[in-house]
Amino acid sequence: MASSLSRGIPVLVAVFSLVAVLCDGFPTTMTLERAFPVSGDVELSQLIARDRARHGRMLQSTTGGIVDFPVHGTFNPFLVGLYYTKVQLGSPPKDFYVQIDTGSDVLWVSCSSCSGCPSKTDLEIPLNSFNPRSSSSASAISCSDQRCTKGIQSSDATCSAQDNQCSYSFQYGDGSTTSGYYVSDSFHFDNVQGGGESQTANSSAAVVFGCSTAVSGQLTKTDRAVNGIFGFGQQSLSVISQLASQGITPKVFSHCLKGDDAGGGILVLGEIMEPNMIYTPLVPSQSHYNLNLESISVNGQELNIDPSVFATSSTGGTIIDSGTTLAYLAEKAYEPFVTAIDAAVSQSIQRVPAKDNQCYLVTSSVDNGFPQVTLNFEGNSSMVIGPRDYLLKQGSAGGVDVWCIGIAGIQGGLTILGDLVLKDKIIVYDLARQRIGWTNYDCSLSVNVSTTSNSGEIETVSAGQPIDGSSSPITLPDKSIIWIVAASIMYTLVLSNYMFP
Repeated sequence: MASSLSRGIPVLVAVFSLVAVLCDGFPTTMTLERAFPVSGDVELSQLIARDRARHGRMLQSTTGGIVDFPVHGTFNPFLVGLYYTKVQLGSPPKDFYVQIDTGSDVLWVSCSSCSGCPSKTDLEIPLNSFNPRSSSSASAISCSDQRCTKGIQSSDATCSAQDNQCSYSFQYGDGSTTSGYYVSDSFHFDNVQGGGESQTANSSAAVVFGCSTAVSGQLTKTDRAVNGIFGFGQQSLSVISQLASQGITPKVFSHCLKGDDAGGGILVLGEIMEPNMIYTPLVPSQSHYNLNLESISVNGQELNIDPSVFATSSTGGTIIDSGTTLAYLAEKAYEPFVTAIDAAVSQSIQRVPAKDNQCYLVTSSVDNGFPQVTLNFEGNSSMVIGPRDYLLKQGSAGGVDVWCIGIAGIQGGLTILGDLVLKDKIIVYDLARQRIGWTNYDCSLSVNVSTTSNSGEIETVSAGQPIDGSSSPITLPDKSIIWIVAASIMYTLVLSNYMFP
Protein backbone atom coordinates (compact mmCIF):
# COMPACT_ATOMS: atom_id res chain seq x y z
CA MET A 1 0.00 0.00 0.00
CA ALA A 2 2.86 2.35 0.75
CA SER A 3 4.33 1.91 -2.72
CA SER A 4 0.91 2.44 -4.29
CA LEU A 5 0.46 5.67 -2.43
CA SER A 6 3.92 6.93 -3.37
CA ARG A 7 3.22 6.33 -7.05
CA GLY A 8 0.14 8.52 -6.75
CA ILE A 9 1.88 11.44 -5.05
CA PRO A 10 3.32 13.14 -8.18
CA VAL A 11 -0.05 13.06 -9.91
CA LEU A 12 -1.83 14.28 -6.77
CA VAL A 13 0.63 17.15 -6.52
CA ALA A 14 -0.12 18.01 -10.13
CA VAL A 15 -3.85 17.97 -9.40
CA PHE A 16 -3.39 20.23 -6.37
CA SER A 17 -1.25 22.51 -8.58
CA LEU A 18 -4.03 22.52 -11.14
CA VAL A 19 -6.52 23.57 -8.46
CA ALA A 20 -4.22 26.29 -7.17
CA VAL A 21 -3.50 27.73 -10.58
CA LEU A 22 -7.11 27.59 -11.75
CA CYS A 23 -8.29 29.35 -8.63
CA ASP A 24 -5.49 31.87 -8.78
CA GLY A 25 -6.09 33.26 -12.22
CA PHE A 26 -5.56 30.53 -14.82
CA PRO A 27 -7.58 31.64 -17.85
CA THR A 28 -10.38 29.10 -17.71
CA THR A 29 -12.57 31.73 -19.29
CA MET A 30 -15.74 31.83 -21.29
CA THR A 31 -17.49 34.45 -23.34
CA LEU A 32 -19.97 32.17 -25.03
CA GLU A 33 -22.01 33.83 -27.71
CA ARG A 34 -25.58 34.62 -26.73
CA ALA A 35 -25.64 31.65 -24.38
CA PHE A 36 -24.20 32.05 -20.91
CA PRO A 37 -23.91 34.85 -18.34
CA VAL A 38 -20.44 36.16 -17.57
CA SER A 39 -20.78 35.23 -13.90
CA GLY A 40 -21.88 31.63 -14.49
CA ASP A 41 -19.98 28.34 -14.54
CA VAL A 42 -20.02 26.46 -17.82
CA GLU A 43 -19.58 22.74 -18.46
CA LEU A 44 -18.86 21.04 -21.76
CA SER A 45 -22.42 19.69 -21.74
CA GLN A 46 -23.67 23.28 -21.80
CA LEU A 47 -21.47 24.06 -24.80
CA ILE A 48 -22.97 21.04 -26.54
CA ALA A 49 -26.47 22.22 -25.64
CA ARG A 50 -25.70 25.64 -27.09
CA ASP A 51 -24.60 24.13 -30.43
CA ARG A 52 -27.61 21.81 -30.50
CA ALA A 53 -29.93 24.76 -30.01
CA ARG A 54 -28.64 26.59 -33.03
CA HIS A 55 -29.06 23.46 -35.17
CA GLY A 56 -32.81 23.87 -34.81
CA ARG A 57 -32.80 26.63 -36.77
CA MET A 58 -20.55 42.61 -52.19
CA LEU A 59 -20.09 44.84 -55.70
CA GLN A 60 -18.57 46.70 -58.71
CA SER A 61 -15.33 45.26 -60.04
CA THR A 62 -13.52 43.72 -62.96
CA THR A 63 -14.90 40.31 -63.84
CA GLY A 64 -12.76 37.50 -62.49
CA GLY A 65 -11.53 39.20 -59.32
CA ILE A 66 -11.78 37.67 -55.88
CA VAL A 67 -13.01 39.23 -52.63
CA ASP A 68 -10.83 39.11 -49.53
CA PHE A 69 -12.30 39.44 -46.00
CA PRO A 70 -10.54 39.83 -42.65
CA VAL A 71 -11.24 37.08 -40.11
CA HIS A 72 -11.44 37.51 -36.32
CA GLY A 73 -12.24 35.11 -33.52
CA THR A 74 -11.29 31.56 -32.62
CA PHE A 75 -12.98 28.19 -32.33
CA ASN A 76 -11.96 27.93 -28.63
CA PRO A 77 -15.26 28.15 -26.69
CA PHE A 78 -13.38 29.23 -23.57
CA LEU A 79 -12.16 32.37 -25.38
CA VAL A 80 -14.47 33.42 -28.21
CA GLY A 81 -16.09 30.34 -29.74
CA LEU A 82 -16.90 31.78 -33.15
CA TYR A 83 -15.28 33.32 -36.24
CA TYR A 84 -16.49 36.65 -37.54
CA THR A 85 -15.63 39.18 -40.21
CA LYS A 86 -16.24 42.83 -41.01
CA VAL A 87 -18.50 43.99 -43.83
CA GLN A 88 -19.26 47.52 -44.99
CA LEU A 89 -22.79 48.46 -45.99
CA GLY A 90 -24.49 51.61 -47.24
CA SER A 91 -23.53 55.03 -48.56
CA PRO A 92 -21.49 56.26 -46.85
CA PRO A 93 -20.17 52.81 -45.85
CA LYS A 94 -20.56 51.68 -42.25
CA ASP A 95 -18.77 48.79 -40.51
CA PHE A 96 -20.63 45.71 -39.25
CA TYR A 97 -19.09 42.67 -37.58
CA VAL A 98 -20.95 39.49 -38.46
CA GLN A 99 -20.50 35.80 -37.68
CA ILE A 100 -19.28 33.60 -40.55
CA ASP A 101 -21.92 30.92 -40.95
CA THR A 102 -21.93 28.34 -43.73
CA GLY A 103 -25.06 26.77 -42.19
CA SER A 104 -27.44 29.58 -43.22
CA ASP A 105 -28.09 31.71 -46.31
CA VAL A 106 -28.82 35.31 -45.40
CA LEU A 107 -26.63 38.24 -44.41
CA TRP A 108 -28.53 40.22 -41.77
CA VAL A 109 -27.51 43.03 -39.43
CA SER A 110 -29.20 44.91 -36.60
CA CYS A 111 -31.48 47.73 -37.70
CA SER A 112 -31.54 51.08 -35.92
CA SER A 113 -35.10 50.36 -34.83
CA CYS A 114 -34.26 46.88 -33.52
CA SER A 115 -35.96 45.70 -30.35
CA GLY A 116 -33.70 43.54 -28.20
CA CYS A 117 -30.53 43.88 -30.30
CA PRO A 118 -27.46 44.21 -28.04
CA SER A 119 -25.86 47.65 -27.92
CA LYS A 120 -22.62 46.42 -26.35
CA THR A 121 -20.44 43.33 -26.42
CA ASP A 122 -17.60 41.79 -24.45
CA LEU A 123 -15.72 41.38 -27.73
CA GLU A 124 -13.43 44.28 -28.57
CA ILE A 125 -15.54 45.50 -31.49
CA PRO A 126 -18.03 48.33 -31.98
CA LEU A 127 -21.70 47.39 -32.39
CA ASN A 128 -23.38 49.49 -35.05
CA SER A 129 -26.95 49.48 -36.33
CA PHE A 130 -28.08 49.96 -39.91
CA ASN A 131 -30.42 52.84 -40.73
CA PRO A 132 -31.74 52.73 -44.33
CA ARG A 133 -32.70 56.40 -44.12
CA SER A 134 -29.07 57.33 -43.49
CA SER A 135 -27.86 55.58 -46.65
CA SER A 136 -28.34 57.33 -49.96
CA SER A 137 -28.22 54.03 -51.86
CA ALA A 138 -30.66 51.97 -49.75
CA SER A 139 -34.00 50.80 -51.10
CA ALA A 140 -36.66 48.47 -49.72
CA ILE A 141 -37.46 45.15 -51.43
CA SER A 142 -41.13 44.76 -52.36
CA CYS A 143 -43.13 41.56 -52.57
CA SER A 144 -43.21 41.83 -56.36
CA ASP A 145 -39.40 41.88 -56.58
CA GLN A 146 -38.08 38.71 -58.23
CA ARG A 147 -35.42 38.40 -55.55
CA CYS A 148 -38.13 38.23 -52.90
CA THR A 149 -39.99 35.58 -54.88
CA LYS A 150 -36.89 33.40 -54.98
CA GLY A 151 -36.36 33.98 -51.26
CA ILE A 152 -39.89 32.77 -50.54
CA GLN A 153 -39.20 29.60 -52.55
CA SER A 154 -36.16 28.82 -50.37
CA SER A 155 -38.02 29.72 -47.13
CA ASP A 156 -35.69 32.68 -46.55
CA ALA A 157 -38.42 35.30 -47.07
CA THR A 158 -42.07 35.99 -46.39
CA CYS A 159 -44.41 38.61 -47.74
CA SER A 160 -47.48 40.47 -46.55
CA ALA A 161 -49.91 41.95 -49.03
CA GLN A 162 -50.79 44.52 -46.41
CA ASP A 163 -47.51 46.44 -46.58
CA ASN A 164 -45.95 44.89 -49.73
CA GLN A 165 -42.67 44.49 -47.86
CA CYS A 166 -40.34 41.51 -48.31
CA SER A 167 -39.61 40.26 -44.80
CA TYR A 168 -38.02 37.39 -42.90
CA SER A 169 -38.45 35.64 -39.57
CA PHE A 170 -35.99 33.02 -38.34
CA GLN A 171 -36.49 30.92 -35.22
CA TYR A 172 -33.80 28.85 -33.56
CA GLY A 173 -34.09 25.64 -31.57
CA ASP A 174 -33.62 27.38 -28.23
CA GLY A 175 -36.57 29.68 -28.94
CA SER A 176 -34.45 32.68 -29.98
CA THR A 177 -35.79 34.63 -32.95
CA THR A 178 -34.82 37.39 -35.33
CA SER A 179 -37.11 39.15 -37.76
CA GLY A 180 -36.97 42.14 -40.05
CA TYR A 181 -37.18 43.20 -43.68
CA TYR A 182 -34.94 43.07 -46.72
CA VAL A 183 -33.18 46.05 -48.25
CA SER A 184 -30.91 46.49 -51.22
CA ASP A 185 -27.82 48.61 -50.66
CA SER A 186 -24.14 48.96 -51.49
CA PHE A 187 -21.86 46.21 -50.25
CA HIS A 188 -18.24 47.38 -50.10
CA PHE A 189 -15.29 45.01 -50.33
CA ASP A 190 -11.64 44.57 -51.26
CA ASN A 191 -11.33 43.16 -54.77
CA VAL A 192 -8.04 41.40 -55.55
CA GLN A 193 -6.96 41.27 -59.20
CA GLY A 194 -4.16 39.43 -60.97
CA GLY A 195 -2.03 40.57 -63.87
CA GLY A 196 1.62 40.24 -62.95
CA GLU A 197 1.34 41.34 -59.35
CA SER A 198 -1.77 41.06 -57.20
CA GLN A 199 -3.53 44.37 -56.76
CA THR A 200 -6.31 45.24 -54.31
CA ALA A 201 -8.99 47.81 -55.12
CA ASN A 202 -11.98 49.05 -53.15
CA SER A 203 -15.19 48.04 -54.92
CA SER A 204 -18.90 47.86 -54.27
CA ALA A 205 -22.13 46.43 -55.65
CA ALA A 206 -25.79 46.30 -54.67
CA VAL A 207 -26.86 43.23 -52.68
CA VAL A 208 -29.96 42.27 -50.74
CA PHE A 209 -29.54 41.73 -47.00
CA GLY A 210 -31.69 41.65 -43.89
CA CYS A 211 -32.32 44.55 -41.54
CA SER A 212 -33.39 43.01 -38.22
CA THR A 213 -36.01 44.96 -36.28
CA ALA A 214 -36.35 42.45 -33.43
CA VAL A 215 -34.41 39.70 -31.72
CA SER A 216 -35.31 37.61 -28.68
CA GLY A 217 -33.90 34.95 -26.42
CA GLN A 218 -30.18 34.25 -26.54
CA LEU A 219 -29.71 36.72 -29.41
CA THR A 220 -30.16 39.53 -26.88
CA LYS A 221 -27.13 38.48 -24.80
CA THR A 222 -24.08 40.75 -24.76
CA ASP A 223 -21.23 38.39 -23.86
CA ARG A 224 -20.23 37.53 -27.45
CA ALA A 225 -22.61 39.74 -29.37
CA VAL A 226 -21.86 40.71 -32.97
CA ASN A 227 -23.82 42.85 -35.43
CA GLY A 228 -25.48 39.92 -37.17
CA ILE A 229 -24.84 36.79 -39.20
CA PHE A 230 -23.19 36.39 -42.60
CA GLY A 231 -24.82 33.36 -44.20
CA PHE A 232 -22.73 31.59 -46.86
CA GLY A 233 -25.37 29.08 -47.97
CA GLN A 234 -26.26 28.09 -51.53
CA GLN A 235 -29.69 29.74 -51.88
CA SER A 236 -30.41 32.77 -54.06
CA LEU A 237 -30.36 35.37 -51.26
CA SER A 238 -26.86 34.46 -50.04
CA VAL A 239 -24.23 37.08 -50.88
CA ILE A 240 -22.09 34.50 -52.69
CA SER A 241 -25.03 33.63 -54.97
CA GLN A 242 -25.88 37.28 -55.60
CA LEU A 243 -22.35 38.29 -56.53
CA ALA A 244 -21.89 35.25 -58.76
CA SER A 245 -25.18 35.98 -60.57
CA GLN A 246 -23.91 39.50 -61.29
CA GLY A 247 -20.69 38.09 -62.76
CA ILE A 248 -18.59 39.79 -60.09
CA THR A 249 -17.08 36.73 -58.42
CA PRO A 250 -16.92 33.03 -59.23
CA LYS A 251 -19.47 30.82 -57.50
CA VAL A 252 -16.92 29.46 -55.06
CA PHE A 253 -15.57 30.59 -51.71
CA SER A 254 -12.88 29.34 -49.35
CA HIS A 255 -11.78 29.76 -45.76
CA CYS A 256 -8.84 28.81 -43.58
CA LEU A 257 -9.57 29.24 -39.86
CA LYS A 258 -6.63 29.42 -37.46
CA GLY A 259 -6.94 26.93 -34.63
CA ASP A 260 -4.70 28.54 -32.04
CA ASP A 261 -5.93 30.87 -29.29
CA ALA A 262 -4.94 33.96 -31.32
CA GLY A 263 -7.41 32.86 -33.97
CA GLY A 264 -8.18 34.76 -37.14
CA GLY A 265 -7.66 33.27 -40.59
CA ILE A 266 -8.59 33.75 -44.23
CA LEU A 267 -11.93 34.13 -46.02
CA VAL A 268 -12.10 34.74 -49.77
CA LEU A 269 -14.76 34.61 -52.45
CA GLY A 270 -12.73 32.51 -54.87
CA GLU A 271 -11.01 29.14 -55.02
CA ILE A 272 -7.86 28.70 -52.94
CA MET A 273 -5.38 26.63 -54.95
CA GLU A 274 -3.21 24.06 -53.19
CA PRO A 275 -1.56 20.99 -54.78
CA ASN A 276 -2.85 18.56 -52.13
CA MET A 277 -6.53 19.47 -52.23
CA ILE A 278 -8.97 16.58 -51.78
CA TYR A 279 -12.52 16.92 -53.17
CA THR A 280 -15.79 15.10 -52.62
CA PRO A 281 -19.15 15.80 -54.31
CA LEU A 282 -21.90 17.75 -52.59
CA VAL A 283 -25.16 15.90 -52.12
CA PRO A 284 -27.43 17.55 -54.73
CA SER A 285 -30.61 19.48 -53.97
CA GLN A 286 -29.86 20.09 -50.29
CA SER A 287 -30.28 23.35 -48.37
CA HIS A 288 -27.02 22.80 -46.47
CA TYR A 289 -23.53 21.69 -47.49
CA ASN A 290 -24.23 17.96 -47.26
CA LEU A 291 -21.52 15.38 -47.93
CA ASN A 292 -21.75 11.61 -48.28
CA LEU A 293 -19.79 10.27 -45.30
CA GLU A 294 -19.37 6.54 -45.91
CA SER A 295 -17.33 5.34 -42.93
CA ILE A 296 -14.97 6.32 -40.09
CA SER A 297 -11.61 4.74 -39.32
CA VAL A 298 -9.50 4.97 -36.15
CA ASN A 299 -5.80 4.24 -36.64
CA GLY A 300 -6.65 2.73 -40.01
CA GLN A 301 -9.32 0.36 -38.66
CA GLU A 302 -12.80 0.96 -40.07
CA LEU A 303 -15.44 1.14 -37.35
CA ASN A 304 -18.39 -1.23 -37.38
CA ILE A 305 -21.03 1.37 -38.23
CA ASP A 306 -23.89 0.68 -40.63
CA PRO A 307 -23.41 3.06 -43.63
CA SER A 308 -27.14 3.88 -43.47
CA VAL A 309 -26.39 5.81 -40.25
CA PHE A 310 -24.83 8.53 -42.41
CA ALA A 311 -27.45 8.50 -45.19
CA THR A 312 -28.80 11.91 -46.23
CA SER A 313 -32.46 12.49 -45.39
CA SER A 314 -34.68 15.22 -43.98
CA THR A 315 -33.31 14.43 -40.51
CA GLY A 316 -29.95 12.84 -41.28
CA GLY A 317 -26.71 13.17 -43.20
CA THR A 318 -23.40 14.97 -42.80
CA ILE A 319 -23.10 18.75 -43.11
CA ILE A 320 -20.29 21.30 -42.88
CA ASP A 321 -21.21 24.26 -40.68
CA SER A 322 -18.76 26.99 -39.64
CA GLY A 323 -21.41 28.37 -37.27
CA THR A 324 -21.06 25.27 -35.05
CA THR A 325 -18.29 25.47 -32.45
CA LEU A 326 -17.71 21.77 -31.80
CA ALA A 327 -18.58 18.72 -33.94
CA TYR A 328 -21.30 16.09 -33.66
CA LEU A 329 -21.76 12.46 -34.67
CA ALA A 330 -25.03 10.73 -35.37
CA GLU A 331 -26.29 8.89 -32.32
CA LYS A 332 -25.53 5.38 -33.61
CA ALA A 333 -21.99 6.34 -34.65
CA TYR A 334 -20.97 8.12 -31.46
CA GLU A 335 -20.54 5.19 -29.08
CA PRO A 336 -18.39 3.11 -31.50
CA PHE A 337 -16.29 6.22 -32.14
CA VAL A 338 -15.62 6.99 -28.46
CA THR A 339 -14.96 3.31 -27.67
CA ALA A 340 -12.41 3.04 -30.49
CA ILE A 341 -10.66 6.27 -29.46
CA ASP A 342 -10.42 5.19 -25.84
CA ALA A 343 -9.11 1.74 -26.78
CA ALA A 344 -6.37 3.28 -28.90
CA VAL A 345 -5.18 5.82 -26.32
CA SER A 346 -1.78 5.06 -24.83
CA GLN A 347 -1.95 3.25 -21.50
CA SER A 348 0.43 5.84 -20.06
CA ILE A 349 -2.33 8.45 -20.32
CA GLN A 350 -4.65 8.63 -17.30
CA ARG A 351 -8.37 8.34 -18.06
CA VAL A 352 -10.68 10.69 -16.15
CA PRO A 353 -14.41 9.99 -16.43
CA ALA A 354 -16.44 13.19 -16.69
CA LYS A 355 -20.10 14.06 -17.03
CA ASP A 356 -21.35 12.90 -20.44
CA ASN A 357 -17.79 12.68 -21.73
CA GLN A 358 -14.38 11.02 -21.59
CA CYS A 359 -11.37 13.06 -20.47
CA TYR A 360 -7.64 12.42 -20.11
CA LEU A 361 -4.72 13.78 -18.09
CA VAL A 362 -1.88 14.49 -20.53
CA THR A 363 1.67 15.22 -19.35
CA SER A 364 3.27 15.53 -22.80
CA SER A 365 2.12 16.74 -26.20
CA VAL A 366 -1.46 15.75 -26.99
CA ASP A 367 -0.23 14.83 -30.47
CA ASN A 368 1.42 11.79 -28.90
CA GLY A 369 -0.54 8.90 -27.46
CA PHE A 370 -3.84 9.51 -29.28
CA PRO A 371 -4.97 7.90 -32.55
CA GLN A 372 -5.62 9.45 -35.93
CA VAL A 373 -9.18 9.48 -37.19
CA THR A 374 -10.13 9.26 -40.86
CA LEU A 375 -13.47 10.41 -42.24
CA ASN A 376 -14.06 8.51 -45.49
CA PHE A 377 -16.26 10.35 -48.01
CA GLU A 378 -17.68 9.54 -51.43
CA GLY A 379 -15.12 9.28 -54.21
CA ASN A 380 -12.36 7.71 -52.09
CA SER A 381 -11.86 11.10 -50.45
CA SER A 382 -10.52 10.97 -46.90
CA MET A 383 -10.18 13.70 -44.28
CA VAL A 384 -7.55 12.76 -41.71
CA ILE A 385 -8.04 14.51 -38.38
CA GLY A 386 -5.54 14.47 -35.53
CA PRO A 387 -6.10 14.62 -31.76
CA ARG A 388 -6.45 18.42 -31.75
CA ASP A 389 -9.34 18.07 -34.20
CA TYR A 390 -11.45 15.86 -31.92
CA LEU A 391 -10.18 16.74 -28.43
CA LEU A 392 -10.88 19.94 -26.48
CA LYS A 393 -8.46 21.26 -23.87
CA GLN A 394 -10.23 21.96 -20.57
CA GLY A 395 -7.33 23.32 -18.49
CA SER A 396 -3.73 22.78 -17.42
CA ALA A 397 -1.29 23.34 -14.57
CA GLY A 398 1.86 21.80 -13.17
CA GLY A 399 2.65 20.10 -16.46
CA VAL A 400 -0.73 18.32 -16.57
CA ASP A 401 -3.29 19.10 -19.29
CA VAL A 402 -6.92 17.99 -19.18
CA TRP A 403 -8.22 17.06 -22.63
CA CYS A 404 -11.74 15.80 -23.33
CA ILE A 405 -13.34 14.36 -26.44
CA GLY A 406 -14.86 17.40 -28.12
CA ILE A 407 -16.95 15.53 -30.67
CA ALA A 408 -20.32 14.89 -29.10
CA GLY A 409 -23.21 12.59 -29.90
CA ILE A 410 -26.41 14.07 -31.25
CA GLN A 411 -29.83 12.47 -31.13
CA GLY A 412 -30.98 11.26 -34.50
CA GLY A 413 -29.01 10.79 -37.69
CA LEU A 414 -27.31 14.15 -38.21
CA THR A 415 -23.51 14.50 -38.27
CA ILE A 416 -22.15 18.06 -38.14
CA LEU A 417 -18.55 19.06 -38.82
CA GLY A 418 -18.03 22.35 -36.99
CA ASP A 419 -15.03 24.57 -36.32
CA LEU A 420 -13.30 21.96 -34.11
CA VAL A 421 -12.78 19.84 -37.24
CA LEU A 422 -12.66 22.59 -39.89
CA LYS A 423 -9.89 24.68 -38.31
CA ASP A 424 -6.29 24.59 -39.61
CA LYS A 425 -7.51 23.47 -43.03
CA ILE A 426 -8.25 25.12 -46.31
CA ILE A 427 -11.92 24.41 -47.03
CA VAL A 428 -13.19 25.16 -50.55
CA TYR A 429 -16.93 25.39 -51.28
CA ASP A 430 -17.09 24.99 -55.06
CA LEU A 431 -20.75 25.63 -55.83
CA ALA A 432 -20.20 25.81 -59.59
CA ARG A 433 -18.88 22.24 -59.68
CA GLN A 434 -20.90 21.09 -56.66
CA ARG A 435 -18.02 19.84 -54.56
CA ILE A 436 -16.20 20.52 -51.28
CA GLY A 437 -12.41 20.41 -50.99
CA TRP A 438 -9.94 20.44 -48.11
CA THR A 439 -6.30 20.13 -47.15
CA ASN A 440 -4.29 20.78 -43.99
CA TYR A 441 -2.70 24.24 -44.00
CA ASP A 442 -0.98 26.82 -41.82
CA CYS A 443 -3.69 29.49 -41.85
CA SER A 444 -1.23 32.19 -40.70
CA LEU A 445 0.18 32.15 -44.25
CA SER A 446 -1.24 33.84 -47.33
CA VAL A 447 -2.83 31.71 -50.05
CA ASN A 448 -3.04 31.55 -53.82
CA VAL A 449 -6.52 32.01 -55.25
CA SER A 450 -7.62 31.16 -58.79
CA THR A 451 -8.99 34.03 -60.88
CA THR A 452 -9.55 34.94 -64.52
CA SER A 453 -7.41 37.70 -66.00
CA ASN A 454 -8.62 40.37 -68.43
CA SER A 455 -7.27 38.23 -71.27
CA GLY A 456 -9.46 35.33 -70.14
CA GLU A 457 -6.57 33.22 -68.85
CA ILE A 458 -6.75 31.39 -65.51
CA GLU A 459 -4.10 32.62 -63.10
CA THR A 460 -3.55 32.87 -59.35
CA VAL A 461 -3.34 35.89 -57.07
CA SER A 462 -2.08 36.11 -53.52
CA ALA A 463 -4.78 36.81 -50.95
CA GLY A 464 -5.45 36.52 -47.27
CA GLN A 465 -3.80 38.69 -44.70
CA PRO A 466 -4.44 36.81 -41.46
CA ILE A 467 -4.89 38.99 -38.39
CA ASP A 468 -5.09 38.43 -34.69
CA GLY A 469 -8.66 37.31 -34.12
CA SER A 470 -8.59 37.05 -30.36
CA SER A 471 -10.53 39.11 -27.87
CA SER A 472 -10.02 39.76 -24.20
CA PRO A 473 -11.42 36.83 -22.22
CA ILE A 474 -13.50 37.21 -19.08
CA THR A 475 -12.41 35.30 -16.00
CA LEU A 476 -15.16 33.43 -14.17
CA PRO A 477 -15.19 34.58 -10.51
CA ASP A 478 -16.94 31.52 -9.06
CA LYS A 479 -14.32 28.78 -8.55
CA SER A 480 -16.57 26.18 -6.89
CA ILE A 481 -16.90 24.05 -10.02
CA ILE A 482 -13.10 23.90 -10.31
CA TRP A 483 -12.81 22.41 -6.80
CA ILE A 484 -15.55 19.90 -7.58
CA VAL A 485 -13.87 18.74 -10.80
CA ALA A 486 -10.43 18.61 -9.16
CA ALA A 487 -11.76 16.64 -6.20
CA SER A 488 -13.38 14.18 -8.60
CA ILE A 489 -10.12 13.74 -10.49
CA MET A 490 -8.14 13.34 -7.28
CA TYR A 491 -10.57 10.74 -5.93
CA THR A 492 -10.32 8.74 -9.16
CA LEU A 493 -6.52 8.81 -9.10
CA VAL A 494 -6.24 7.77 -5.44
CA LEU A 495 -8.76 4.97 -5.94
CA SER A 496 -6.96 3.67 -9.01
CA ASN A 497 -3.60 3.66 -7.22
CA TYR A 498 -4.99 1.62 -4.30
CA MET A 499 -7.00 -0.80 -6.41
CA PHE A 500 -4.32 -1.44 -9.05
CA PRO A 501 -0.90 -1.41 -7.29
